[in-house]
Amino acid sequence: MTYVNPDPEPRLSTGLEPGGGVPPGETPPAESSMPEAGPQDLLSNPAKGWSKGPMAVIAAVVLIFAVGLLGYALALIY
Repeated sequence: MTYVNPDPEPRLSTGLEPGGGVPPGETPPAESSMPEAGPQDLLSNPAKGWSKGPMAVIAAVVLIFAVGLLGYALALIY
């Protein structure tokens, strides 16, 4: 892979003052992207985050709490 310098060449950029400043009303040169960045390697470095176990426990606690509130509401009505 060849390396591409993302910084613009100061001598070829229009509107730059000596020292790299931009005069009022002039648009500065645009930034370039990083061509060296590639896709993430998820095989050797898997994504970190919530696993299925803790999410199942949280869902069960929320479900039990919701059923309890529903039962309490029904007990107040009847």
